[in-house]
Amino acid sequence: MSDEPKPGGQLTRDVGFGWFRRAAGASDTTMCPLAPQADSVKTARDVTRTTLQQWGLSELSDDAALVVSELVTNAVRYALYPANRSDDRPITLTLLRIAPHVLLAVSDPSDQAPSPVQPDFVSEHGRGLYIVETYSQAWGWDALDEGGKAVWALFRTGD
Repeated sequence: MSDEPKPGGQLTRDVGFGWFRRAAGASDTTMCPLAPQADSVKTARDVTRTTLQQWGLSELSDDAALVVSELVTNAVRYALYPANRSDDRPITLTLLRIAPHVLLAVSDPSDQAPSPVQPDFVSEHGRGLYIVETYSQAWGWDALDEGGKAVWALFRTGD
């Protein structure tokens, strides 16, 4: 397992959400549980913008808010919630700062891996992961020990 993200965006699952989650200090972590409903997208954008502003990283706000919108939309739209679903595993937005990087992650209770599709620029759907890939330095997903997955996007700060 690598000790830190590699320069130039060569990020692997060995250095993904789990590594950042373990390495980030409490003051460099923001977590926000979200309901599996459409208005959670706005909440996630607001939390992202506020957190980045507090961290002095406002320059990332527009791109990060766009990416978080896509990740939360996908979690709300595609996350599989069993009929006997309990509220102890909601969708969760996590922002982690380890200079010179910020990792945005959206976890949900579904074990289904995200599957990028060739973007259809006429359709209303199918561009989410393309947008995530375009605006972030790297993206990926990790299965969580407690079940479900976290889909993450990495941003490089000016630090």
